[in-house]
Order: sequence, then C-alpha cells, then structure tokens
Amino acid sequence: MPWNVKAWYRDRVLKNESLPDDLWRHVVAGLWFLHGLSDAELRRLRECVTLFLRAKQISGAHGLVVTGEMRLMIAAQACILILNLDLDYYDGWVEIIVYPGEFVRDYEYVDEDGVAHHAHESASGESWLGGPVIVSWEDAVTAEPDAGYNVVIHEFAHKLDMLNGDANGFPPLHADMSREAWSDAFSRAYGDFCSRVDADEATRLDSYAAEDPAEFFAVMSEAFFQAPQVVRTDYPAVYEQLALFYRQDPAQRRVA
Repeated sequence: MPWNVKAWYRDRVLKNESLPDDLWRHVVAGLWFLHGLSDAELRRLRECVTLFLRAKQISGAHGLVVTGEMRLMIAAQACILILNLDLDYYDGWVEIIVYPGEFVRDYEYVDEDGVAHHAHESASGESWLGGPVIVSWEDAVTAEPDAGYNVVIHEFAHKLDMLNGDANGFPPLHADMSREAWSDAFSRAYGDFCSRVDADEATRLDSYAAEDPAEFFAVMSEAFFQAPQVVRTDYPAVYEQLALFYRQDPAQRRVA
C-alpha cells in the first residue's frame, strides 16, 4: 500500500496536539447550532478544528488580543461547513484577521458606465480570493437561535465559492451533483428573493442575499446551518442542493 503523506501528517498532528476538554465543551455549548450533532460528528468536528488551528493563523487587529477560546469558536464555526468534506477545501491561504467590531473596507470598482469609483464602507466580514478571511469578533459572537445570521459561516462559504475563481454563487460541485439542478434551484430562488426585497416584502432571511448571486449563496449557507427549517420551507430546492454540497442535513438534527 502506498504511503499517504497527508494521512500520516494529520494523524501525527492529532496524536501530538489536543484541545483542552473544558474549553472545547464550553465552545460547543455556546454554539447552539452544534447541539444536534451526534457524538461521532462532534469527534470529527473536534479533529477538524485541531487540524484547522494547526494550518491557519488567527490574529487580532486594532489591538484585539485573540484568546484560545476565540480561536476555538472561530475554528468550530469554520469547520462545520466542511464536517463531511475535507480540510483541503480551505487550502491556498493561511490567515484569519479578527477585528474587535466592524471595520472599514476601502476599495475601488468600476460601474456599469465604466466609471471608476473609490469607496469606503463598514463591514462585518470579508473574504479575499487567495487571501485572508476577515471578521468582526462582535459579529462572530452574535448568533441568535433561528436568526440565520453567522458572519464566520458566511465568509467561509465565500471561500468555498472561490475554489474555482471569483465568488459567483457556483462553487465546484461534487461529481454526483448536477450543475443544471444547482443553477435552476439557485436562479429561481434568487429571482424570487430579489423580487420580494424590491417589493419591500418582509423576508425571514437576510435581505443582503439580494446583493448578487455570491451573497445569496453565502447567506443561504449561513441560514442552512443556523436556520435550516427556514431555508427548507422557503426554498426547498436550494436546501436540497446545499444538503448535497455540504453532505449534511441540519434540519434533521435540530434539537428542542
């Protein structure tokens, strides 16, 4: 049997590095959407978090001191997306930058008329193609039950979307998935959602999803884990595609 270097390295990390039991239990208890995970899933998540923290650098900005608990909380939320995938999905970059609260994005863009603009805007998170993930710690710990909001999951969903280039709401699908089914489900749902937002209708999901297809995918992803029943009820075809992509069914593991 050929020697699997990746498996050997991961086994070595898991054997020699461990998470403090009390801190791990505290973090899991604080992330209510993890409460429905089975014992086997929690063990797998813990292993993923251990490997994630070995591979990634989490640093504070604007004087924020990142504690062990903060690192664990961010890693656990990032790893829930790839619980049944692989850590390789987060290859190609290493840094996570954590601000105390919202930060200012300073960027340039060209509008539909070809005019260049320089913009400043507040943000709670950002993902760069081939670069870091940036999150606001204040927002990272703001996740009310069934609110469907989770800035860490949102930004890491963008990272998955960027595996085949700029984020566009169409991440690389598994071999057993249909591109046509994905496109049809998301196109129909995005069109419906944008129409409802334009009509000033109340929506149970974050209206930011109407910004563009990439944001729609990221918002649907955070809601898929945070408020799965809402996604499954409002956009069942999207829920089905996300369940196939993430290889999880959060609506079935919800706890009272």
